[in-house]
Amino acid sequence: MAERESFVLTRDVNIVTIPDGTPDTLKKGEMVTLHQSLGNNYTVVTGYGHMVRIDGADADALGKEQHQLHTLVSETSPEAVEKNCWEVMKTVYDPEIPVNIVDLGLVYGCQVSAVGEGQNEVQIQMTLTAPGCGMGPVIQGDVEKCVRALPGVASVNVEVVLDPPWGREMMSEVAQVQLGLF
Repeated sequence: MAERESFVLTRDVNIVTIPDGTPDTLKKGEMVTLHQSLGNNYTVVTGYGHMVRIDGADADALGKEQHQLHTLVSETSPEAVEKNCWEVMKTVYDPEIPVNIVDLGLVYGCQVSAVGEGQNEVQIQMTLTAPGCGMGPVIQGDVEKCVRALPGVASVNVEVVLDPPWGREMMSEVAQVQLGLF
């Protein structure tokens, strides 16, 4: 088994506890061990054994650089914005599962409508792996935040729906292989 990488925080950082999604703060000088570094967030384990998520914007506190996505197009047509939406949603992860939410099958739809010259409204329907998932609002917020930051997005609405309920069969073949289910 590979040794996990440990870090001493170089400054205070805001965190979200896993699995309940409660916000908190870790102090400068605390030791954390990297559990997962996917997308734009870091899942770490504290010295007390608690699993928490550190936002990618705080990567510097771990001595890391913020993740940059280089596959986006600069156009603002509804088609280009939709392509960009799917790309950025692939950078969103459940902090306990090493597969992005698109390949997990959590995103049911993304509709983009022009609302002005170079401006678009984005409607996203997604679900959760379990109805009572404490990280659900955090993941929903991650989707909204990354889509809202795209060029040509005037507004975004991320709706969490529980019907149809998520099932393992909704995962892409890639996700099933990654999780050893194939």
